[in-house]
Amino acid sequence: MELYTIVFRTLFIYFLILVVFRMMGKREIGKLSVLDFVVSIMIAELAVISIEDPEVPMLNSLVSIFVLLGVQLILAIISLKSRKMREFVDGKPSLIIKEGKVDEYEMKKQRYNFDDLLTQLRENNIRNLNEVEFGVLETTGKLSVIRKDEDLEPSAIHTILPLILDGKVLEDNLEKMDKTPLWLRQKLKEVGFKDVKAISFCTLNKDGSLYIDQKNEKK
Repeated sequence: MELYTIVFRTLFIYFLILVVFRMMGKREIGKLSVLDFVVSIMIAELAVISIEDPEVPMLNSLVSIFVLLGVQLILAIISLKSRKMREFVDGKPSLIIKEGKVDEYEMKKQRYNFDDLLTQLRENNIRNLNEVEFGVLETTGKLSVIRKDEDLEPSAIHTILPLILDGKVLEDNLEKMDKTPLWLRQKLKEVGFKDVKAISFCTLNKDGSLYIDQKNEKK
């Protein structure tokens, strides 16, 4: 009888976890945030406890799993509306290499060493730091690399840094581009935008114009 119980619990937990992770949203395994990773480990541990000990009521594990699911969904909803919450939960990208120069201060801040850097450069098929114009350490820990190019302008950093996200000006990104909020507002006025809150996403194009995506209007 105990064997049948284990088989039933295994199948039930298997399909339950599939449903739970579908509800949590689509993320590539290599792009899980810290929150996703922690929740995944805890759900896996609860599932094991429920399966390996048939004498323990399965309801105990189910309640814990659904509590974790609820916490994850609530934080995800808040993160959609709050950039600060996104940065708290997921962190934010770090500019490790700028215009071919390594930012050692930022590396120390992220506890990221040269061995890590060189390893990830090799994974990007780059043999020498001289080949890199910009290197961005993503929130997943992956290094995104933009190679040096003869046609690449010194201001090419604008291709990787947003100026506005969810209606808020990213002053730290403007500073990295040697621009000011006043400059941005003047550029927005030139194309007919007075309210920054109406913009969901904005970057600077290579020709100096702005790429602007407006927030969807409520129907």
